[in-house]
Amino acid sequence: MKTCFLVLAIGGLLATAATAGETVPPKAHPESASWDNLVAADLSDAEFPAGVWSSQDGVLTATEDQCIWTKKPYDNFILDLEFKTAEGTNSGVIVHCSNMKDWIPNSVEIQIADDISEKWGQSPKTWQCAAIFGRLAAAKSAVKKPGEWNRMTITCQGPMIYVLLNGAAVTEMDMRKWTDAKRNPDGSEIPPWLSKPLASIPHAGHIGLQGKHAGAPIYFRNLKIKTLE
Repeated sequence: MKTCFLVLAIGGLLATAATAGETVPPKAHPESASWDNLVAADLSDAEFPAGVWSSQDGVLTATEDQCIWTKKPYDNFILDLEFKTAEGTNSGVIVHCSNMKDWIPNSVEIQIADDISEKWGQSPKTWQCAAIFGRLAAAKSAVKKPGEWNRMTITCQGPMIYVLLNGAAVTEMDMRKWTDAKRNPDGSEIPPWLSKPLASIPHAGHIGLQGKHAGAPIYFRNLKIKTLE
């Protein structure tokens, strides 16, 4: 009887460990339907300029180039979402933001862009979809053409950021390696408006979505988040 109980207990511990080990970072887009919503359906728990962002039939979009922010800060988490571009869309998901009024140098942006368009398709690789904007290019282009829904999963754990786009692991960053404000570890130049080295940015903060930048709309839905230990 004791032997049987011991076997069951060890088996349970191993199962728990295996389950925990499978989640960070996820190797595929997770089953996130039961996770918390990033923002409420009525946007009552979000911060944004009045009248800019709206949600209809579960789709979130903006009329201007203004961000929407979580009121709550997050540190370690998995964020799972869908987005749809239009022709020429340039947007992003912003993490680790410590100053919402001056977010560009005080956060990390995972880029969303219509890489199929001439404008963004010919831009620097660090400006294209799923890149850490201005700092680290995605390993490959995996964004769909405008009008089609894309799936993106972002994992932030300590200094590490991982991005899955449409089933492909495209970006992995260790923020500790970005110790220079002017040049990336590979020697490429960082845009001057990104004036702080990533290594100096806290691994926690508000999460934001960039609005209608460069004149083209962006659409989001099914924004789900799971906090990590």
